[in-house]
Amino acid sequence: MRAPAVAPIDSRPRIMTAMPRGSIRRFGRIASALCLVWMSAAAQAEERLPLFDAHMHYNVEARSLLSPKQVVDLWRKTGIRGVLATSRPNDGTLDLMALKAPDIQIVPFLRPYRVQPDRHDWFSSTGVAEYVEKELQRGIYRGIGEFHIFGKDADAPYMARIARLAKERGLWLHAHSDEDAVERILRHAPGVKLIWAHTGMSTPLDKVEQMFEQYPNIVGELSYRGDLEQDGTLNPRWKQLLMKYPNRFVVGTDTWITPRWGEVENLAAFYRRMLGALPRDVAERIAYRNGMEIFGLQ
Repeated sequence: MRAPAVAPIDSRPRIMTAMPRGSIRRFGRIASALCLVWMSAAAQAEERLPLFDAHMHYNVEARSLLSPKQVVDLWRKTGIRGVLATSRPNDGTLDLMALKAPDIQIVPFLRPYRVQPDRHDWFSSTGVAEYVEKELQRGIYRGIGEFHIFGKDADAPYMARIARLAKERGLWLHAHSDEDAVERILRHAPGVKLIWAHTGMSTPLDKVEQMFEQYPNIVGELSYRGDLEQDGTLNPRWKQLLMKYPNRFVVGTDTWITPRWGEVENLAAFYRRMLGALPRDVAERIAYRNGMEIFGLQ
């Protein structure tokens, strides 16, 4: 039986049919447009939001490991342009200011702590009161804090005195407090300007919103708000609140213990990722413009 005939394989090179000129032009325009979109997306991804760190401590423990120059170099590397600086004692802030870094603007706050135990009773200590009065004579501070006070302790006579003094002199307060203490402070000196450290940390967001509506002189600082992130992006409830009050939030690293200095770059990346869920103008306000404008910086 003869095998069926097999058609020979055509090994000749095939010639591609020429594309019509109109199609070529359309293809070129589409390719160019896609290229521009890709380049724009890549540029935006590479562009980092500058940051204003509204909660920084350069305490005595950190000063033994990090020089002022190393701190400033870290800020440059991280894209931090401005800093609300506090330290225990205030010598750390003075050391940073003495560098006179031309590209990083430092806003000094007077912290009423000489040593760590002061945080527990500073509002009833005559030694702290004398220390604060002496420090104020420097005439350099833009605010007082960060200090810790909670609940009815905020009705202590010295807390009331500090609140009234801040209002009289146009100083800010930087309070690590629950909502009860914040409201007591604001009753002592209605209209005093207050940065609320951690925006209460665990204060329910409905209560935060109610306080922002009631007290237009509060600015919320976002460090340690564990609910800021949800499923890898900005919590929708937080997004709603930040969009409602875009001029009244700031970010912070809160280097309250020395190991936190090793997290500064990660914290900056976290804020940029969270703020990336917001319109660019709102993200810029919260990342750095609010902090700069609050203190009249360029």
